[in-house]
Amino acid sequence: MNAAPDTTGMPTVVLVHGAFVDGSSWNGVIADLQRRGYPVIAVANPLRSVQGDAAYLRALVDSLPGPVVLAAHSYGGAIITEAADGAANVRALVYVASFSPDVGESVADLNARFPGSQLADNIHAVPIPAQDGSADMDQYVKQETYPDFFAPDVPRDAADVMAATQRPAAGNTLTDSVTRAAWRSIPSWTLITAQDLAIPPDLQRFLAERAGSTTIEVAASHAVTVSQPGAVADLIDTAAGATSM
Repeated sequence: MNAAPDTTGMPTVVLVHGAFVDGSSWNGVIADLQRRGYPVIAVANPLRSVQGDAAYLRALVDSLPGPVVLAAHSYGGAIITEAADGAANVRALVYVASFSPDVGESVADLNARFPGSQLADNIHAVPIPAQDGSADMDQYVKQETYPDFFAPDVPRDAADVMAATQRPAAGNTLTDSVTRAAWRSIPSWTLITAQDLAIPPDLQRFLAERAGSTTIEVAASHAVTVSQPGAVADLIDTAAGATSM
Protein backbone atom coordinates (compact mmCIF):
# COMPACT_ATOMS: atom_id res chain seq x y z
CA MET A 1 0.00 0.00 0.00
CA ASN A 2 1.41 3.38 -1.01
CA ALA A 3 0.23 6.74 0.19
CA ALA A 4 -0.62 9.38 -2.38
CA PRO A 5 2.27 11.76 -3.06
CA ASP A 6 2.36 14.33 -0.29
CA THR A 7 2.23 17.95 -1.38
CA THR A 8 1.58 19.42 2.07
CA GLY A 9 5.11 19.24 3.41
CA MET A 10 3.69 17.43 6.46
CA PRO A 11 4.85 14.01 7.59
CA THR A 12 2.73 10.97 6.89
CA VAL A 13 1.23 9.64 10.10
CA VAL A 14 1.21 5.83 10.16
CA LEU A 15 -1.09 4.36 12.81
CA VAL A 16 -0.58 0.82 14.12
CA HIS A 17 -3.39 -0.84 16.06
CA GLY A 18 -2.81 -3.49 18.67
CA ALA A 19 -4.63 -6.70 19.57
CA PHE A 20 -8.40 -6.97 20.03
CA VAL A 21 -9.20 -4.01 17.78
CA ASP A 22 -8.82 -3.20 14.09
CA GLY A 23 -7.91 -0.14 12.06
CA SER A 24 -11.31 1.42 12.71
CA SER A 25 -10.24 2.03 16.31
CA TRP A 26 -8.28 4.99 14.90
CA ASN A 27 -11.25 6.49 13.02
CA GLY A 28 -11.72 9.51 15.30
CA VAL A 29 -7.98 10.15 15.38
CA ILE A 30 -7.75 9.89 11.59
CA ALA A 31 -10.56 12.37 11.03
CA ASP A 32 -8.92 14.85 13.42
CA LEU A 33 -5.47 14.51 11.83
CA GLN A 34 -6.86 14.83 8.33
CA ARG A 35 -8.62 18.06 9.33
CA ARG A 36 -5.18 19.31 10.38
CA GLY A 37 -3.81 18.44 6.95
CA TYR A 38 -1.85 15.26 7.71
CA PRO A 39 -1.70 12.38 5.26
CA VAL A 40 -2.63 9.30 7.31
CA ILE A 41 -2.42 5.51 6.90
CA ALA A 42 -3.89 3.06 9.40
CA VAL A 43 -2.03 -0.21 8.94
CA ALA A 44 -3.88 -3.54 9.08
CA ASN A 45 -1.54 -5.09 11.66
CA PRO A 46 -1.42 -8.88 10.98
CA LEU A 47 -1.14 -9.77 14.70
CA ARG A 48 0.71 -13.00 13.89
CA SER A 49 4.23 -12.49 15.33
CA VAL A 50 6.44 -9.61 16.41
CA GLN A 51 9.02 -10.18 13.70
CA GLY A 52 6.50 -10.80 10.95
CA ASP A 53 4.29 -7.87 11.92
CA ALA A 54 7.33 -5.58 12.15
CA ALA A 55 8.58 -6.64 8.72
CA TYR A 56 5.11 -5.94 7.29
CA LEU A 57 5.11 -2.45 8.80
CA ARG A 58 8.70 -1.72 7.78
CA ALA A 59 7.90 -2.54 4.15
CA LEU A 60 5.17 0.10 4.19
CA VAL A 61 7.37 2.68 5.93
CA ASP A 62 10.17 2.12 3.42
CA SER A 63 7.71 2.72 0.55
CA LEU A 64 6.80 6.21 1.77
CA PRO A 65 8.73 9.03 0.09
CA GLY A 66 8.81 11.58 2.91
CA PRO A 67 9.06 11.85 6.69
CA VAL A 68 6.92 9.57 8.84
CA VAL A 69 5.50 9.74 12.35
CA LEU A 70 4.69 6.28 13.71
CA ALA A 71 1.94 6.04 16.33
CA ALA A 72 0.93 2.79 17.97
CA HIS A 73 -1.62 1.48 20.44
CA SER A 74 -1.06 -1.40 22.87
CA TYR A 75 0.81 -4.34 21.26
CA GLY A 76 1.42 -2.09 18.27
CA GLY A 77 4.05 -0.34 20.36
CA ALA A 78 6.22 -3.44 20.25
CA ILE A 79 5.89 -3.46 16.46
CA ILE A 80 6.98 0.17 15.93
CA THR A 81 9.81 -0.39 18.42
CA GLU A 82 11.12 -3.23 16.24
CA ALA A 83 10.23 -1.88 12.80
CA ALA A 84 11.42 1.73 13.05
CA ASP A 85 15.01 1.03 14.07
CA GLY A 86 17.25 2.21 11.25
CA ALA A 87 14.38 3.71 9.22
CA ALA A 88 15.82 7.03 8.07
CA ASN A 89 12.43 8.62 7.35
CA VAL A 90 10.85 7.97 10.78
CA ARG A 91 10.99 11.22 12.73
CA ALA A 92 8.99 10.35 15.85
CA LEU A 93 7.41 7.48 17.74
CA VAL A 94 4.13 7.97 19.59
CA TYR A 95 3.12 5.33 22.12
CA VAL A 96 -0.58 5.35 23.05
CA ALA A 97 -1.53 3.11 26.00
CA SER A 98 1.28 1.03 24.64
CA PHE A 99 4.28 -1.21 25.13
CA SER A 100 7.80 -0.03 24.28
CA PRO A 101 9.98 -3.08 24.96
CA ASP A 102 13.75 -3.14 25.13
CA VAL A 103 15.81 -5.74 23.31
CA GLY A 104 15.02 -9.21 24.66
CA GLU A 105 11.72 -8.18 26.26
CA SER A 106 8.25 -9.39 25.29
CA VAL A 107 4.80 -7.97 25.90
CA ALA A 108 4.11 -10.77 28.39
CA ASP A 109 7.36 -10.07 30.26
CA LEU A 110 6.51 -6.42 30.64
CA ASN A 111 2.86 -6.84 31.59
CA ALA A 112 3.86 -9.11 34.46
CA ARG A 113 6.22 -6.56 36.03
CA PHE A 114 3.53 -4.40 37.61
CA PRO A 115 0.23 -5.43 39.21
CA GLY A 116 -3.12 -4.36 37.83
CA SER A 117 -3.58 -6.01 34.45
CA GLN A 118 -6.83 -7.97 34.12
CA LEU A 119 -5.96 -9.22 30.64
CA ALA A 120 -5.41 -12.88 31.53
CA ASP A 121 -8.84 -13.11 33.17
CA ASN A 122 -10.59 -11.81 30.07
CA ILE A 123 -8.97 -13.86 27.30
CA HIS A 124 -10.70 -16.55 25.26
CA ALA A 125 -8.24 -18.73 23.32
CA VAL A 126 -9.21 -20.55 20.12
CA PRO A 127 -6.95 -23.30 18.69
CA ILE A 128 -5.87 -22.61 15.10
CA PRO A 129 -3.37 -24.21 12.70
CA ALA A 130 -0.19 -22.20 12.22
CA GLN A 131 1.23 -21.59 8.75
CA ASP A 132 3.87 -24.28 9.28
CA GLY A 133 1.22 -26.82 10.22
CA SER A 134 1.85 -26.74 13.96
CA ALA A 135 -0.78 -25.80 16.52
CA ASP A 136 -1.29 -22.19 17.60
CA MET A 137 -3.85 -20.18 19.54
CA ASP A 138 -5.77 -17.07 18.58
CA GLN A 139 -6.58 -14.90 21.55
CA TYR A 140 -9.72 -12.80 21.82
CA VAL A 141 -11.11 -10.70 24.64
CA LYS A 142 -14.34 -12.34 25.80
CA GLN A 143 -17.21 -10.49 24.17
CA GLU A 144 -19.25 -10.44 27.36
CA THR A 145 -16.50 -8.69 29.35
CA TYR A 146 -15.04 -6.54 26.56
CA PRO A 147 -17.07 -3.36 27.29
CA ASP A 148 -16.33 -3.22 31.02
CA PHE A 149 -12.73 -4.43 30.78
CA PHE A 150 -11.40 -2.96 27.53
CA ALA A 151 -13.61 0.03 26.80
CA PRO A 152 -15.61 1.17 29.85
CA ASP A 153 -15.48 4.83 28.76
CA VAL A 154 -16.83 4.06 25.27
CA PRO A 155 -20.64 4.09 24.76
CA ARG A 156 -21.93 0.58 25.38
CA ASP A 157 -23.36 0.08 21.90
CA ALA A 158 -20.05 1.09 20.31
CA ALA A 159 -18.08 -1.13 22.71
CA ASP A 160 -20.31 -4.08 21.82
CA VAL A 161 -19.52 -3.52 18.13
CA MET A 162 -15.79 -3.32 18.94
CA ALA A 163 -16.07 -6.63 20.78
CA ALA A 164 -17.74 -8.30 17.81
CA THR A 165 -15.25 -6.96 15.24
CA GLN A 166 -12.04 -7.37 17.24
CA ARG A 167 -8.97 -8.85 15.53
CA PRO A 168 -7.46 -11.75 17.50
CA ALA A 169 -3.74 -12.01 18.20
CA ALA A 170 -1.76 -15.22 17.79
CA GLY A 171 -0.42 -16.51 21.08
CA ASN A 172 3.22 -15.87 20.30
CA THR A 173 2.62 -12.13 19.82
CA LEU A 174 2.67 -11.95 23.61
CA THR A 175 5.81 -14.01 24.07
CA ASP A 176 7.99 -12.98 21.11
CA SER A 177 10.84 -10.70 22.16
CA VAL A 178 11.90 -7.62 20.23
CA THR A 179 15.40 -7.56 18.77
CA ARG A 180 15.65 -3.80 18.28
CA ALA A 181 14.61 -0.77 20.29
CA ALA A 182 13.94 2.21 18.04
CA TRP A 183 13.14 4.50 20.97
CA ARG A 184 16.84 4.51 21.80
CA SER A 185 17.58 6.56 18.67
CA ILE A 186 14.24 8.14 17.67
CA PRO A 187 12.43 10.74 19.85
CA SER A 188 9.27 9.43 21.46
CA TRP A 189 6.03 10.70 22.97
CA THR A 190 3.78 8.65 25.26
CA LEU A 191 0.13 8.91 26.23
CA ILE A 192 -0.54 7.10 29.51
CA THR A 193 -4.07 5.89 30.28
CA ALA A 194 -4.64 6.22 34.02
CA GLN A 195 -7.74 3.99 34.07
CA ASP A 196 -6.28 1.17 31.98
CA LEU A 197 -7.19 -2.38 33.02
CA ALA A 198 -5.12 -4.09 30.29
CA ILE A 199 -1.68 -2.41 30.59
CA PRO A 200 -1.02 -1.18 34.14
CA PRO A 201 -0.58 2.61 34.27
CA ASP A 202 2.54 2.15 36.42
CA LEU A 203 4.07 0.02 33.66
CA GLN A 204 3.25 2.69 31.09
CA ARG A 205 4.93 5.31 33.30
CA PHE A 206 8.01 3.11 33.74
CA LEU A 207 8.35 2.53 30.00
CA ALA A 208 7.91 6.22 29.18
CA GLU A 209 10.53 7.26 31.71
CA ARG A 210 12.97 4.60 30.52
CA ALA A 211 12.60 5.75 26.92
CA GLY A 212 13.05 9.40 27.84
CA SER A 213 9.65 9.98 26.31
CA THR A 214 7.69 13.23 26.42
CA THR A 215 4.63 12.15 28.37
CA ILE A 216 1.02 13.12 28.97
CA GLU A 217 -1.49 11.29 31.13
CA VAL A 218 -5.25 11.15 30.60
CA ALA A 219 -8.13 9.69 32.59
CA ALA A 220 -9.05 7.05 30.05
CA SER A 221 -9.41 3.31 29.54
CA HIS A 222 -7.30 1.16 27.25
CA ALA A 223 -9.63 2.14 24.39
CA VAL A 224 -8.42 5.76 24.47
CA THR A 225 -8.13 6.03 20.67
CA VAL A 226 -11.92 5.64 20.59
CA SER A 227 -12.93 7.43 23.80
CA GLN A 228 -10.54 10.40 23.53
CA PRO A 229 -9.37 10.69 19.92
CA GLY A 230 -8.71 14.42 20.27
CA ALA A 231 -6.12 13.90 22.99
CA VAL A 232 -4.40 11.25 20.87
CA ALA A 233 -4.40 13.46 17.77
CA ASP A 234 -3.05 16.39 19.82
CA LEU A 235 -0.08 14.33 20.98
CA ILE A 236 0.68 13.08 17.47
CA ASP A 237 0.49 16.66 16.19
CA THR A 238 2.89 17.76 18.95
CA ALA A 239 5.36 15.02 18.06
CA ALA A 240 5.16 15.87 14.37
CA GLY A 241 5.71 19.56 15.02
CA ALA A 242 8.63 18.98 17.37
CA THR A 243 10.48 16.83 14.83
CA SER A 244 9.70 18.71 11.61
CA MET A 245 12.74 19.64 9.55
